[in-house]
Amino acid sequence: MTDLDQALPVTTVRVPHDDLLRFTSAVFSAHGIPPERAKAAATALCHGDIVGMTSHGLTNLSRIYLPLLASGRARADAEPRVLSDRGAAVLLDGQGALGLWLAGEAMDLATKRAGEFGIGLVSVRGGTHFGCAGPHAMRAVAHGMIGVVAANCGHQRITRPPGGRVPMLGTNPLSVAAPAGQHPPFLLDMSTTTVPTGKVRAAARAGVDVPAGWLVDDAGEPVTDPTRFDDGTAHLTWLGDQHKGFGLGLMVEVLAALVPGAGLGPSQAALSVDRAPDDDIGYFVLAVAPAALRQPGTYQREAGSLFGALLACPPVQPDGQVSYPGVPEARRAERSRREGVPLSGELYAELVELGDRLGVALPEVG
Repeated sequence: MTDLDQALPVTTVRVPHDDLLRFTSAVFSAHGIPPERAKAAATALCHGDIVGMTSHGLTNLSRIYLPLLASGRARADAEPRVLSDRGAAVLLDGQGALGLWLAGEAMDLATKRAGEFGIGLVSVRGGTHFGCAGPHAMRAVAHGMIGVVAANCGHQRITRPPGGRVPMLGTNPLSVAAPAGQHPPFLLDMSTTTVPTGKVRAAARAGVDVPAGWLVDDAGEPVTDPTRFDDGTAHLTWLGDQHKGFGLGLMVEVLAALVPGAGLGPSQAALSVDRAPDDDIGYFVLAVAPAALRQPGTYQREAGSLFGALLACPPVQPDGQVSYPGVPEARRAERSRREGVPLSGELYAELVELGDRLGVALPEVG
């Protein structure tokens, strides 16, 4: 836990897992999303709170997704259209569908093709914000496959190239999920910037500083006041040594946007307009079926050995424990299912008010 985590409000309530999913699904349905799509969108959105990635969870229901629907930038009635189908590779136009549903739908199609060909790629343009990348990648794991999901931020430009004065790219998230035998699935879910924008905005709402290294000003000097991000006087930094993070972000731009023909961040328009909306987002959605290449069960046995060896690695501290991406999330998810999903008191009150307006009841908590 970081110093920032310790500084953020700790008053929480726990809402029953299934009740929270039903509530969120009902909110989406009240905004015109068909029932099955609403359920899928709710599952993807609540994933953030269930596994502890709260910056990408229900805090964004009223801040991102409902405004997208209200403005028409995301369309409740959108019907994605296949533009090209080559068997193992499909080009899909999302037609502005709600990304929380669309990305999962793309992965379901990718896993279907991987079942036939050993690999399935669904390249998407015309997408909208899809929240955490992880739950969409994890849909492949349910089929014994490896899932890879990445997205650019459409025309939105947030972060500058190293040495550059103009923002050119978004946070360009990337996720890889893989079965791990009898152990919790491997789940890498990351932005290619040092942190996603949601963490900066969470700190701004809480009125606390962010660690040095998250933001810099126009001269490249560290900024710890998170409110300066949205006023345009501070910029996100790239992961690692800047050049590595920038390289990863640009890789995502190529795979997720240049391939399907989605909106690009780097463009001539970027040289004259600082900020633009994240319309026409592109997705890279890949499923790999190891069982199509090797004897059934071999991958799972070897994955169990690989990830089991990591868990068995002796820790430096006597009371420590070695882990890998996906294990902490699995443990938090299990506790959320058992004890309820933790929400801040402020967010719970916000959701209650939203439910009252829509006639959708959120369960009371003690």
